[in-house]
Amino acid sequence: MTQSNSVVCIGELLIDFFCTDINVSLKEGANFLKQAGGAPANVSAAIAKLGGKAAFVGKVGSDPFGEFLIETIEQAQVDTSMILKDPSIMTTMAYVSLQSNGERDFVFSRGADEKLSLEELDIDKIQQAKILHFGSATALLGGESVKTYFSLMQLAKENNQMISFDPNYRDALWATREKEFIELAKQGIALADFVKVSEEELSIITGEQDLKKGVQTLHQLGGKVITVTLGSKGTFLSNGTESTTVGSVAIKSIDSTGAGDAFVGATLYQFAQEQDLPAIFKDFSRLEQVIQFSNKVGALVCTKMGAIAALPSHEEIKAL
Repeated sequence: MTQSNSVVCIGELLIDFFCTDINVSLKEGANFLKQAGGAPANVSAAIAKLGGKAAFVGKVGSDPFGEFLIETIEQAQVDTSMILKDPSIMTTMAYVSLQSNGERDFVFSRGADEKLSLEELDIDKIQQAKILHFGSATALLGGESVKTYFSLMQLAKENNQMISFDPNYRDALWATREKEFIELAKQGIALADFVKVSEEELSIITGEQDLKKGVQTLHQLGGKVITVTLGSKGTFLSNGTESTTVGSVAIKSIDSTGAGDAFVGATLYQFAQEQDLPAIFKDFSRLEQVIQFSNKVGALVCTKMGAIAALPSHEEIKAL
């Protein structure tokens, strides 16, 4: 990877087992579909699918599921040389079934991703990247990974690398520990140049119901460019000086899984090609162009099933 065009994504790579039986609980479910999951892994795949250079840093078990995950993102042209395999613990897994009331029955089995330690990483290679992305759906839950996460953020700050952060709140994981999530998310935002949150995450982290007030709070914490994804309404964008809602494109949504990760990947893919990122952060019209493209990528992902499988190529985006 050359520094002028590279992104390293750090966090979890895990197995999602989706129950394919209609309207049953996990207790009743008999048929499951295995898919590669993990928000930062999805981001790395989105960047690579668009033609960018992306690497992933994380840990899986030394088991068939870990091998499957590595092969899956390798096929998306992601550099997997910094993925570690731990023979002492299984790969992290999530089991999900969808019920008729829209609620998800969810069981999470945490494994190798929480054992990622700073000492076993190739810091020199990580510091060659232009951008580091931290997507934290499970990375902040506890274990060695939390310490590693913030140590890498601090090193990136000292090394003048761009830091991207997506706090990725999951109710099933954080419902009983919301205060802890808020504090950790604020730590990440304080160090980040680019922050992506959903409307729900913005409200949880800031305590604000008003969109603009919430975004202003994130800027006060330290975030430079803030994006709030608004589903079909588009994305609210702010660089602290100017703000606007960038519209999305009308599509027939089949499965929104991974749309937010694709949006982040598309944004970082574009940032990685810029020679002067601080200048882009101040150039609001250029930021709007970036987000317009990213909205298209996120929308296209919703037209297909699966997070990584649904990622579009440049050709598909041009066709849209």
